[in-house]
Amino acid sequence: MRNILITGGAGFIGSHLVRLMVNKYPEYRIINLDKLTYAGNLANLKDVENKSNYVFVKADICDFSMMQSVFTEYGVDGVIHLAAESHVDRSIKDPFAFAQTNVMGTLSLLQAAKLAWEGKFEGKLFYHVSTDEVYGSLQPDGGFFTEKTKYDPHSPYSASKASSDHFVRAYYDTYGLPVKISNCSNNYGSFQFPEKLIPLFINNIRHNKELPVYGKGENVRDWLFVEDHARAIDLIFHRGKVGDTYNIGGFNEWKNIDLIKVIIRVTDRLLGNPEGTSLHLIRHVTDRAGHDVRYAIDSTKLKNELGWEPSLQFEEGIEKTVKWYLENQEWLNNVTSGEYQQYYEKMYGMK
Repeated sequence: MRNILITGGAGFIGSHLVRLMVNKYPEYRIINLDKLTYAGNLANLKDVENKSNYVFVKADICDFSMMQSVFTEYGVDGVIHLAAESHVDRSIKDPFAFAQTNVMGTLSLLQAAKLAWEGKFEGKLFYHVSTDEVYGSLQPDGGFFTEKTKYDPHSPYSASKASSDHFVRAYYDTYGLPVKISNCSNNYGSFQFPEKLIPLFINNIRHNKELPVYGKGENVRDWLFVEDHARAIDLIFHRGKVGDTYNIGGFNEWKNIDLIKVIIRVTDRLLGNPEGTSLHLIRHVTDRAGHDVRYAIDSTKLKNELGWEPSLQFEEGIEKTVKWYLENQEWLNNVTSGEYQQYYEKMYGMK
């Protein structure tokens, strides 16, 4: 039996990965460790919470002694580290929180892994999940991020993730800790906290509320379906080369304004509204400070070495995503109202 610790497993990407691993590897014990901040929601995992190979631990990755205890108690031999503060706007308002969780939390986990595995690194792995934002910004026709692109973070969020990436590599170079890193593009899909663009806009269209667009909406992002991302993490964890970095992208570049028009078209159609009904909800607002022009990932290495490719074209993924949010109004209402934070409150002592 392998004992795999997945941090941030009650979050958006984490819950998809936990579900995949629990169902695909019944011989593994999957330990989901999450602090259950606003972005963590155990309702995301109702379908696997009673599986015999699933364990939930409520803990803060910054609590070093607790991390040591988890490694000891569960005999952890693999880590997939996703726990992070991840919203750029929040990082601009509170950079200290991002440095604490993303940098010091990662360092806490690295040191706990080093001490638990020291002298017996064979068969162990620390896999750190990061973001393409560490690479900075591309010009509209300026090529793609590769694994060799120089780091150039522009926001407190991306700076904190860049720092955590460097600490992971430092533990590999200094101590020989077996590590892997992946840097992904923007994820979308079910169970995403509705402060993020796609679920926010789907919900706003449903309620006939404004759709705020930064600047002219010409910033470009590469979009990755979250279930494809989970598959890529699974592949890299099991078959990727120790010490290497892998970029994960969706091969789906969209200007924000064009993306929003696709969301409007699909959501209006599924709501039974005439085409273009919600276009009037678009409101251009003051651009975000330090807003990167374009992100675009080259996933050639991942394709050539491990055979990974996205399973869906973007408009297929958007259709599937919009349908999910419209068909799961209870989940969305519980999140937007804050009721989800009472889920399992007594059992886990949430406050």
